[in-house]
Amino acid sequence: MKFGLVSTTTLVVALAASSVSSETLRLLTWGGYAPDDVITMFEAEFDHSVEVTTSNNEEMIAKLRATNGGGFDLAQPSQDRIASAQEEFGIYKPIDMSRVDSAQFIPSMLGATATNTTFDGQVFGLPHVWGTSGLVVNTAKASQVVDYIDLCDESIAGNVSYRLKRPTLIGFAYAMGLEPFAAYSDLEAYQSILDQVEETLVACKANVKTYWDGGDEIKNLLRSGEVLAAMAWDTGGWQLNEDNADITFVAPASGALGWIDTFVLPSRGRADTAAYDWINFVMRPDVAAIITNTAGNFTAANGGDEGVNADLKARYQGSFDQAAIDNIKWYPPVPAGLEALEGATLDRISASN
Repeated sequence: MKFGLVSTTTLVVALAASSVSSETLRLLTWGGYAPDDVITMFEAEFDHSVEVTTSNNEEMIAKLRATNGGGFDLAQPSQDRIASAQEEFGIYKPIDMSRVDSAQFIPSMLGATATNTTFDGQVFGLPHVWGTSGLVVNTAKASQVVDYIDLCDESIAGNVSYRLKRPTLIGFAYAMGLEPFAAYSDLEAYQSILDQVEETLVACKANVKTYWDGGDEIKNLLRSGEVLAAMAWDTGGWQLNEDNADITFVAPASGALGWIDTFVLPSRGRADTAAYDWINFVMRPDVAAIITNTAGNFTAANGGDEGVNADLKARYQGSFDQAAIDNIKWYPPVPAGLEALEGATLDRISASN
């Protein structure tokens, strides 16, 4: 599918038609992506109502699988959870670009997400919020932590935390000089990488204070000083930096891991009109800035950074120089079967002594 600009006439007709009927938008999304004030603005401008369910990648896929793509009208999984999920479970329907104001999107992100969410020649995702995971460090007490593997340094034993999730496997692999994304197409090679990472993470367990599950949990651990260094998202590090200048997000030497959360249409959603209205609404620069100021991450909206809080911009620039930006490892689509290998590895790490 070619992603050209939608003509003004076509867009006006499409947007006008989309606002004729009242619908309830059942939105399955991440915390912070649908702030109350944005919902209020949307409901005042359109004759729709919005019901929000917050979730994460694993739960989104599980909910949509359980209902064969029903129960929600718009969902926001990361771009690496779309093509393979569609291939295995058929839980999405393709994007109708005639109903999308593509000029509101940063072209490179729109194109990249189209490439990464294409299945059987059809595009299933649009980019929305993007960011990275890497290191959040108390630089006054653990300045030696500059890469994922440094979380296993004896100097911070007992003061480390990370999740037992895919990002930890991928991050440690890169820090060990391996190329996990390049091995996605070869399950045997990928299993070999997982085996090496598993050995490292089992040996590293003595360093781990706890394996964190939620963003508030890890922020509280860092805030209290129980944890001095962690694998976590950039926005969490910047939020902590507001209160403690010593704690901040550090882009790892081997590269931060980059993600893009998308818009997808569940295959049995029944409020497509409201879904497309919401997409076009939240990608307006003024609305996108509100979402960034709430969620802490930037969006794929053209000009969406113009109204962003100046302090947030400064923290972002403090964590990412151009070299760190160029070194971001963007998550590609996850091939079928990969999650089973990772799940077995994570289970063994968790069960090890």
